[in-house]
Amino acid sequence: MTTIYEVEHLHQPDGWLSPGYLEIGDDGAILSVSATRPQKPVERLAGFGVPGLSNLHSHAFQRALAGRTEFVAAARAEDNLWTWRKEMYRMVDRLTPEDYEAIAALVYLEMLHFGMTAVCEFHYVHHRPGGAHYANPAEMSDRLIAAAARTGLGLTLLPVLYAHGGIGKPVEETQKRFVHSVDEYLALIDTLRGRRAAHPGLRVGLALHSLRAVTPDEARAALAGMRAIDPEARLHIHVSETTHEVEEVQAGLGARPVQWLLDNVGLGPEWCLVHATHLDASEIAGAAASGAVAGLCPLTEATMGDGFFPLVEWHGAGGAWGIGTDSHYSTSTAEELRILECGKRLELRRRNVIARPQADGREVHSGRLLFDTALAGGEQCSAQGGGALVQGRRADLVMLDAGSPVLLGHGPGTALDAWILGGTRNPVRDVMVAGRWVIRDGRHADEERILDGYRAAMARLQGKQ
Repeated sequence: MTTIYEVEHLHQPDGWLSPGYLEIGDDGAILSVSATRPQKPVERLAGFGVPGLSNLHSHAFQRALAGRTEFVAAARAEDNLWTWRKEMYRMVDRLTPEDYEAIAALVYLEMLHFGMTAVCEFHYVHHRPGGAHYANPAEMSDRLIAAAARTGLGLTLLPVLYAHGGIGKPVEETQKRFVHSVDEYLALIDTLRGRRAAHPGLRVGLALHSLRAVTPDEARAALAGMRAIDPEARLHIHVSETTHEVEEVQAGLGARPVQWLLDNVGLGPEWCLVHATHLDASEIAGAAASGAVAGLCPLTEATMGDGFFPLVEWHGAGGAWGIGTDSHYSTSTAEELRILECGKRLELRRRNVIARPQADGREVHSGRLLFDTALAGGEQCSAQGGGALVQGRRADLVMLDAGSPVLLGHGPGTALDAWILGGTRNPVRDVMVAGRWVIRDGRHADEERILDGYRAAMARLQGKQ
């Protein structure tokens, strides 16, 4: 049996249908989209219907650190990503599998509330403290799968290969929870792919932590192994987040990080270059032309003091990009896109930094451009099957409440500008993933239990300090 929705304003790749008719099958796929009312019963949905966004970079457990590292002291006069990392490692030493799942469930719930319907989870806490393996080597991965299943969020799980504490350096004691050999790592990927039969929203890809944490030979072996298992797998890597990283890689490998990837492993549309904050002109040209997606995490990058991504140059070169929420200082689609755009406005001292006039004279709206670009980049990195409300795609639908103070008085032409660039209220009312409503009228069926689980996990973690 199919369901047909009459959506007051339905987002389409080339504009809006007002109203639009969306037919969804039992399998959660979109069967048809039309501007013509069908001769069948319909369910009316008031407001603006937009596709769900894929969050292309997450470390779910780091949500527990938000608000806990915002201080200075004599012992940390210099405060940056590397000093923050020490606090993160202290928490990693205390995490149990139960904590891991409880934190992830809250983060995934928050993502749904802000209109994200899938996440790429960059997962590197694999083992017990000290590095001993769990009886189930996929224990921590299974906790993330369980959290996604509980909330209804689509999950692209990216187990991370992490082998070294820097170029030519052994891992620190606190990093031993992260470490695999290449063979162990590929065995984990094979195990996780076996979970997909029970979890239809699960995709499995590969992540290299960084060029600091794997050698060139390890990177090549892991990539070859992944491509033998799944030639279409998505490939993610942290790259060029800080100038320190760029300098270390250049000294150790003889090239800047993105240039090394271009020259030695090849980049293509299956790659997500997470952060990519510090690129030179040659790297921008080469990586943008390759089709790789720049995985931007604006609020986390701002909080860490990483620097500004060269958005105007990358976008102007035709580069694809999307957004992630990384350490989850926020899980808001609007806040991430707003700081991306407005940070560049402050830096460049002009407005509408990537929108450009069209030869045909039509208006180009920054909110729409930011949303649509992030939508495409997120789907490219997650391979979840959504990303557009068109026939054949997964039915991931987010309804924005036209009665929200953020959207009052707006029509389709400016609704996305208002959501992304104006106001602080969250207008997301209902969220559907793969044809199933997981948020209705702003509530999730399991919301209170998820909040209780997170509260208990935080009490345990704070008690272990």
